[in-house]
Formats: sequence, structure tokens, C-alpha cells
Amino acid sequence: QVQLVESGGGLVQPGGSLRLSCAASGSIYRIYTMGWYRQAPGKQRELVALITSGISTNYADSVKGRFTISRDNAENMAHLQMNSLKPEDTAVYYCYAALATMTSMTTYNYWGQGTQVTVSS
Repeated sequence: QVQLVESGGGLVQPGGSLRLSCAASGSIYRIYTMGWYRQAPGKQRELVALITSGISTNYADSVKGRFTISRDNAENMAHLQMNSLKPEDTAVYYCYAALATMTSMTTYNYWGQGTQVTVSS
């Protein structure tokens, strides 16, 4: 059983900052990619940022220069530092991981429950 648990969401004013964290736990063999997606009301889920085990990163154009993804491989955690937040960043943010478990070396995608980020004055 694998769980991804997000933390750090909340309400922030435009121009403010938030830091999201995601902790992966369970019978994990190896995590290949971790990242964040978001879904705003009435919109499809979209990529925010990804980071591989080799620390390569990929960002959505809309967050480049404002968001920074990082990873702690020893703790099976990923973090998303969000600066200069805008109202259009308001969404539920979901942690994502592509990983293999101890019982199956096949890589599967896992998702967290989501954490709400609201940017409003």
C-alpha cells in the first residue's frame, strides 16, 4: 500500500508565497518521478511541475520563474515553493508519483488526495 499525503495549502493574498509538501509512504522500492498537478473549478487537471530521481525538472510555462520544485530522495518527499502567486493559481493541487513497490517492480502512477490553494485578496 502506497500513500501520498500533501500539506501546506491554504489561503494567500496575490503576490504571496506558499510551500507545498508531499510525503510518500508504504512499501516503496523506488520513486522515479514526483510532481504536482492542479485542477481549477471547471477545468481539466494540468501539469504544474515534475522532478525526476536525477533531479531533472519540468515546469508548466505559466509557473516558470515563480514556482520551484525540489525533492528529498532519502525522505521520499517532494516540495513545491510557490512565489508571486496569482489568483489564476487557485486550484486543488495534487501530488503525483511514478514508483515501483517492493511487491511489484512495475512502475505505476499514484496520486494524493489534493490540497486547496486559494489566491485572493
